[in-house]
Amino acid sequence: MPTFSHEYLRKVSYEIFKAAGTPDDAAQDVAEGLISSNLAGHDSHGVGQVPVYVDRIKAGHIIPDAPYVVEKETPTTAVINGNWGFGFAVTKRATQTLIEKALAQNVAAVTIYRQSHIGRLTPYAAMCAEQGLAAIMFTDSGRGPKAVAPFGGRGRRLGTNPVCICVPSNEDSPVFIDMASSAVAAGKLAVYRRRNLPIPTGWIIDKDGNDTTDPNAYNEGGALLPVGGDLGYKGYGLSFMGEVFSGILTTLGFGLDPEGKHNDGSFIAAWRIDAFADLAWFKQEVSDFIAFIKTSPLAAGSPGILYPGEAEKHTEAKLRVEGIAVEDSVWSDLTGIMQEYGLESLVGEPF
Repeated sequence: MPTFSHEYLRKVSYEIFKAAGTPDDAAQDVAEGLISSNLAGHDSHGVGQVPVYVDRIKAGHIIPDAPYVVEKETPTTAVINGNWGFGFAVTKRATQTLIEKALAQNVAAVTIYRQSHIGRLTPYAAMCAEQGLAAIMFTDSGRGPKAVAPFGGRGRRLGTNPVCICVPSNEDSPVFIDMASSAVAAGKLAVYRRRNLPIPTGWIIDKDGNDTTDPNAYNEGGALLPVGGDLGYKGYGLSFMGEVFSGILTTLGFGLDPEGKHNDGSFIAAWRIDAFADLAWFKQEVSDFIAFIKTSPLAAGSPGILYPGEAEKHTEAKLRVEGIAVEDSVWSDLTGIMQEYGLESLVGEPF
């Protein structure tokens, strides 16, 4: 696999989306969202999505210059219609609205619907934490194609329905959880398929409901499993509630339209820490709590204890220096798109 600098991949992504008709600010938001995912070690949400998004633009499933409409608003809430615009740009703007309301009113929440894929949730929740707010976020795909079987079932009835929580601290990177309520994000299966690797057991079942390590079984009628393995009812319950908040509450609804557009409905709530406790004290307490957690004796074979979000911090520091590896198939797709849009001069050599 060729390896490229994050700056180069960000520029390539930006220029491709600009050539596909995306306004400058939105193209920057999408490129930053994708490459920040690669830097965090989550290639499933990284530059490999560029060909997917270009195809969705061509199919009319993403409207690059869609209007951003606030349909309903109070001092503490907003209902936002993205009109099938790029989710990265729509959700960033919605989060800025959320922050303004929460800072003014102590607590606020927004819902967003009719937008394309928003990538990892962390950047939006982290925007809140940078302003002294705690945030929680749910996202799902409404009536779009489903991926996950409910606990005890084998048919796809749920999205991967991720949840993110982020809090302020005195650490030098965000303290957060950002996790699919399924055993794995659907995009990670694509990474394993592109690399021709078997997947771990417990990720998916085949069309007959049997455990499998074949990543191709998903596309052959299988389904992702809820997170939790034998205790998957916990992940299923989390997914169920996530769909209620980000599917039903956002008015996307539930159900299945196999031909429907990918549609990330989102619910985000944020609140001022200093409405409950002194902010400086809280941030130090979180950092002290992290230090306390790390005093635990290590389990056999453990490389160490990390706070939630710390693994991404270390990965980013490494990849900023060493570069981001891109699968051969993804690089071939990207060079083809650059040629299609007359961007041949951007085709660069790995470093």
